[in-house]
Amino acid sequence: MTFANAQFFWMLIIPVVVFAFLILTNKERLSRIFDEKVLKRLSATDESMPMVMRNILMFIAVFLMIVAFARPVTETGEKKVEIQGLTLLTALDISGSMRSKDVYPNRLAFAKKKMTTFFDAMPSDEIGVVAFAYSPFVLAPFSSDKETLKMMIEGVDDTYINMGSTDFSALGEQVASLLEEKKPKILVLFTDGGDEEAIAGFSDILKANDIDLYVVLVGTTKGAPVIDENGNAITQKDGTIAMSQRNDALGELAKKNGGAYVIAANGTEDIRQLVSVIRSKYQNQQQGEVTVKERVEYFYYPLGLALFLLLIAFSSLPQRREI
Repeated sequence: MTFANAQFFWMLIIPVVVFAFLILTNKERLSRIFDEKVLKRLSATDESMPMVMRNILMFIAVFLMIVAFARPVTETGEKKVEIQGLTLLTALDISGSMRSKDVYPNRLAFAKKKMTTFFDAMPSDEIGVVAFAYSPFVLAPFSSDKETLKMMIEGVDDTYINMGSTDFSALGEQVASLLEEKKPKILVLFTDGGDEEAIAGFSDILKANDIDLYVVLVGTTKGAPVIDENGNAITQKDGTIAMSQRNDALGELAKKNGGAYVIAANGTEDIRQLVSVIRSKYQNQQQGEVTVKERVEYFYYPLGLALFLLLIAFSSLPQRREI
């Protein structure tokens, strides 16, 4: 038999033993203060348990509770447990066009809301987060802690937006590196899209690395002005206002490569549909397996005995004589 939490035993037992020794060997304080006749009138009735015996029972009970906290166990072997769930990489577009306000309050905030809904719909899965524009970077490593992932996403604000053009090839290389050891390799983009010329190299990288693409497209085909960091519409060289429309080419690329896409809308039905497609395709896939030790727990025996001894000790508390 061993202790699963042996450190608790050694941390607690030494001060308890010292305290018990001091209590049991210390002279009765009252004998130093009161006269013997007065003390006899104040003492407990003869029917109560002697104080020394009661203290011994209490200290034995405390000792048994410490043993219970240390968790006595018997190890019976090891077994492998399969972990259900998927490993996915999500990517958030932070290019300049994500400031456009054709969805409320703007594309970036709307995409973040959709990512949060996606996390809630994948509670047992391991998810990583990347932000991308001209140069991609990791926002959060792979984790099943969805609350932490939400906090990381919430921290992405307007200051993250990069006005440079989106480099999908750089994104592809980063994604391929992060998913190198994963199986299956799943990428979910939250973006307003990209034209066929910009995503041509991206498509080649996905195919070469056997990465399945899913896309949540944000924005409208009508589009809206591109806005700078000061909230002003950007004008082109000819004096016209620069406009940004949602481009569905990434969605079509996802479909051609066995993935899927949805157009982000109000509510949660769009994300539920996407998650349903992902679940149905990989329903037999698993993250892997872990080895765990099989144990038989015995903590309830010392704990039960300790409670019984405490009950005896407290039920024998003395009653004072009436003066």
